[in-house]
Parts: sequence; C-alpha cells; structure tokens
Amino acid sequence: MNAEGTTERVLRLLALLQRRTSWTATELAAELRVTDRSVRRDVERLRALGYPVHASAGVGGGYRLGTGTRLPPLLLDDDEAIATAVSLRLAAGGTVAGAGEAALRALAKLDQVMPPRLRSEVRAVAGATDTLVGPPTQVDPDVLLTLARACTDAVRVRFTYQNRDEERTVEPVRMVATGRRWYLMAWDLDRDDWRTFRLDRMRRVAATTWRFRPREHPNPVDHVQRSVTGTPYRYLARVRLHAQAQRVRELMPPQVGRVEEERDGWCVLVVGADDPDWLAAQLARLDFEAEVLGPPEVRDAAARLARRLTAMACLADPARPDVAPGPEARAMSRADVENNGAQGVRSGTF
Repeated sequence: MNAEGTTERVLRLLALLQRRTSWTATELAAELRVTDRSVRRDVERLRALGYPVHASAGVGGGYRLGTGTRLPPLLLDDDEAIATAVSLRLAAGGTVAGAGEAALRALAKLDQVMPPRLRSEVRAVAGATDTLVGPPTQVDPDVLLTLARACTDAVRVRFTYQNRDEERTVEPVRMVATGRRWYLMAWDLDRDDWRTFRLDRMRRVAATTWRFRPREHPNPVDHVQRSVTGTPYRYLARVRLHAQAQRVRELMPPQVGRVEEERDGWCVLVVGADDPDWLAAQLARLDFEAEVLGPPEVRDAAARLARRLTAMACLADPARPDVAPGPEARAMSRADVENNGAQGVRSGTF
C-alpha cells in the first residue's frame, strides 16, 4: 500500500479510537480490513504523532485512546463538526467569562478547514437560532472570523465604517468584547493613529494580502475602555469615591465607566454622559462618599440635585415647617420629571 493509502488508514484508525472507549485488535482489523499486525504498526504511527494510544493484554484487553500531556489534532465527522461550530458561535457571544475569545479562535480554525457544504449548514442553524441572554448589539459572525484571522496573521483589513461610504484601511491588533458590543483596536493608516471601531458599524469587511509588522501598541483593553467611556459623551466626569476600586468595578460595567485606584480606600471613577443632571443623579445612586473633581457642569448639577432633595425632604417632614422649599424645588414640575426619565432611557443606567 502506498503512503497515501497508509495515511488514510491511520486517520480511519484514529476516528475509530475516538468513537469508542476500547477496541480489540481483531475488531480494528475487521473495521479497517487489514491484519492485526497492520493494526499494531498503525498504532505505533499514531503514538509517534503524539496520540496516547494505550494497550492492555489478556481477556478483555485491547486499545484505547488516552489523555496525554498536550492536545493532538482531533477528527470530527460531519455531525460533530456542525455541532461544534454552532456551539462555538454561541460561546463567542461572550456570555461566559473568558470563553468568548477562545471560542472565536477555535471557530476561526474550524471554519478555515470546513467544507463549504458544512459551512452553509452551520450558518443555516445559527441563522435560525436566537439566544435569550447575550449582547444586545448583533455582530455578523463572518466579520468576527475575518478580523480574528487578520489579527492572528497580521494582515491589513479594509472596510466601510458607519453609514458613510468611507473606506478605512487598518492594521488590526485585537478585538475586545465588553459584554454588550465588540470593538476592534487597530492602527488606522489614513489617520496615522490608534483607533477603536465598533464591529456592528463595519460593512464590507475584507482581509487583504498585505502583511504588516506589528507595531508597539497600548494595552487593547485599556485603550478600548478609554475610547468607549469618554469619546461619545459631551461631559466626562471625574469623581473621587470613598470605596475600594474593585467594589466600584463590580457596580460599574467597563463600557460605562473607568475606575482608577488611589490609596487609603479611595478611587476615581471616570464616566461620561450628555446630560450633567442625569449624571449627577446616577452618581448619587452609588451610595458612596463622593467628590466631583470636574467638570464644573457636573459639580453644579450635583449641587442642584442636593438642593432639590433637601427641599423634597423638608416638604415631606411636618416636624420642620420652618423650612420652606426653595424656588428650584417649586419649579421642578411633572415635565421635569418626565424629561429626566426620558434622558435615563436614552443614556442607559449604571
């Protein structure tokens, strides 16, 4: 038998060992239509490739595929490949901590070698499936795969961004998932600077054949967090909180605010919003001793909120008739409340 036939037989042997816990040499020989001696030689070939094939003698003995010190290549039949790819697409949504990135890498490898007929079946299953828990912003899995390969292979990517027909050419470094959205950190060749791009706003994404030498770059997670917490908003507040940084991070999603550690049980929260009054109200909900470091608009909004709350408490306390509500409290009409509520819906909540 030629080398090609031997390789095919060894792969068939591996598939059989993965299918069942234990096989006798006679059973394997019958399945492969070879002699017991050929089975033993093929087993040695698998061991040389790093597959831990264990053998036991006597009645009930045989061959079994064991666990080794490293993970060798696996063989999947059509049904297993489809099930694995669909599961990886779901896991890439980031609902399990640490699983999304690894699932995306595995999916990229699997998708690269999967026959077109199986790839279309995987897309059909994924397209007909919804998940109850997941990021609200949907990203095309093909975009994820294209960018994952481009980051790994260090090749440039072209795409159009947002609603403009503006083509961008970038050198991708890393994708970062916040739990709600996917972002790409890349060197923008047209702007000659590092940029952050939302994947759901990218259209006609295509990897080129132009390879690049990776540049020295900032930490992708820190860079993306600074971009998404500060850039979109009119007001970017810095608030000093009397709380452990880790405790504030537990309450503050990374896509909403950035927490900087300080000494003596204090930290600084950096958070943005378009309405300083709404931002002041949300900061008060954190229930920590706080000092608004800036900007002045947010400090003024915090002062207005304090006066309103004081006036509200005095109106509700019959034991203090001597304190009358100020003009600002009297001016806070039903329309003000409704407007504040609408702002909260638009901006989201902490």
